[in-house]
Amino acid sequence: MTAKLLGESCRTLYFSRHALERMFQRGIPPEAVDSLIHQGEIIATYADDRPYPSVLILGQFEGRPVHAVIAGNEQTGECQVITVYQPDPALWDATFKKRKKP
Repeated sequence: MTAKLLGESCRTLYFSRHALERMFQRGIPPEAVDSLIHQGEIIATYADDRPYPSVLILGQFEGRPVHAVIAGNEQTGECQVITVYQPDPALWDATFKKRKKP
């Protein structure tokens, strides 16, 4: 699934309290997350997550890399933003698509 397809299936977007706290701490507005969902790149899928499968999306906000974990219910079109963060360069490769091996 591409982020664009995910964005099209997200008719309603909810933000977890955790996501809102992290977004506030990092100065990332909800509109940036919505844009990330529609234009970002899915770099990992978590099909076994519950209650709904989720994805890790990579995008940009104000020139900085941003990751967002989004869970979606394809039947209802509801998507939940689980968390939003700036990936740590010490933990991720230069593209921010793959975790570095310890």
